[in-house]
Amino acid sequence: MINPYPFFGFSPDTLDYALFRPNSGVFDENTKLSYTNMLDGQLDAVFSAMKLLGFSDIEIAIAETGWPSQGEPSQLGVDAGSAAQYNRNLMQHVTSGAGTPLMPNRTFETYIFGLFNEDLKPGPISERNFGLFRPDMTPVYNIGILRAKAKSSIPTNPVPGTSGCAGAEVEALQRNIDYVCGLEVELCKPIQEGGACFLPNTVRAHASFAMNAYYQGTEKNDYDCDFKQTAAVSNVDPSYGNCKY
Repeated sequence: MINPYPFFGFSPDTLDYALFRPNSGVFDENTKLSYTNMLDGQLDAVFSAMKLLGFSDIEIAIAETGWPSQGEPSQLGVDAGSAAQYNRNLMQHVTSGAGTPLMPNRTFETYIFGLFNEDLKPGPISERNFGLFRPDMTPVYNIGILRAKAKSSIPTNPVPGTSGCAGAEVEALQRNIDYVCGLEVELCKPIQEGGACFLPNTVRAHASFAMNAYYQGTEKNDYDCDFKQTAAVSNVDPSYGNCKY
């Protein structure tokens, strides 16, 4: 049982490699094999070390791995969207039967760290935010494992609404989009290409829709529409054409 964490091994140049995103890959000069993600590299490093000791027939299980959804403002790739992407891609990869370059055609018993955020845990912010759920049992994001009943509080068709973001920086608004879409992919379908709210194709317009969808899916408290002071509650319905807020 091993604990491979690409999160603790990535650099700005290898973020895509760590998150299973399309990347140029890594070529191992020793084995002459190419790697498309960091998790496979970490698993095969353990396999190689065990093989040198004469234990090549021991089944490897992933006792824990994960990615934080929140951290220090300066931390790259630490947000709900990245965490959702890592865990969703992880789940697909370890169950696909593809295995790794040195262990092909295998699946790996895998445990995600963790089920809940640990709000009382000491240390860096990221250490408290590895969970799929908050301490109040609401989901931080959905990686496709929630039952329909658990998702029912998050609407897929937002109603007339509330988000204003005229003065916010584009970078902050993009983070808001990534956060909401990481929580529930269905929320963002209208602002994806071909969706009713895709045009105008601007970060500001897409953020307005995404933040409103989040607000409508919560208890409509003002703090649910704050987004670190990049949004505001409004009584004006911004719906247009077939795009309904």
